[in-house]
Amino acid sequence: MNKGIIAKVTADRKLEIPPEVLKEFQPFTAYEVSVTEDEIIFKKTNKRLTLQELRQRVAEAASDPHQPTLEEISQIVKEVRQ
Repeated sequence: MNKGIIAKVTADRKLEIPPEVLKEFQPFTAYEVSVTEDEIIFKKTNKRLTLQELRQRVAEAASDPHQPTLEEISQIVKEVRQ
């Protein structure tokens, strides 16, 4: 493990993870995060999302204010077909 890699936190409190570290993270994989005074550790977890958890997340998600109406979608489809 290379300890010379440095990640930074931006002024808006976002973590900038260097590309060489980010490539080690697997898409759609959950990571358990442990935080101590001196360390932040990411560990892969085998926990999978249950159907109930997915439904809860969908219910809690805010609606998209830019969601097109069915009429707008129909118009876009017509334009693409022409």
